[in-house]
Amino acid sequence: MNVPMPGGSSTDARVRRVAAAYEALDGSAARLDALLALYASDARFRDPFNNVRGHAALRNIFEHMATQVREPRFCITESACEGDAAWLRWDFSFAGGRIDGASRLVFGADGRVLEHLDFWDPARQLYERVPLLGALMRLLRRRLAAPPQR
Repeated sequence: MNVPMPGGSSTDARVRRVAAAYEALDGSAARLDALLALYASDARFRDPFNNVRGHAALRNIFEHMATQVREPRFCITESACEGDAAWLRWDFSFAGGRIDGASRLVFGADGRVLEHLDFWDPARQLYERVPLLGALMRLLRRRLAAPPQR
């Protein structure tokens, strides 16, 4: 098993390349092209809002993100890899907010990403910041949570 290393850097070269490409994203087309080159042409990407395949769809997601948030930045905090499956734990920060999550990657025989699944909680990390919706989400969270132990 390829375990997480200090500073969040896996010893697997494929994982290190993907992590570095995410951390280098700056909104420029060149950096996005470098990231997409690490994905198979028909790679699947899924997050809480999207479920797409292919470079054009991936490009659309990242270009849209760049129009929705200012100063976006990914920081990979942990990574692990076993065989062709890897996990990245990350923080995504932007002007006025931060999201923490994890991604599961599956690599193909050529070392490019075939599947990228993102896991993060939009209810807690986005919706609860919206004034009226946030109050409703916090109320639902309190009602659905297990009662404190006595």
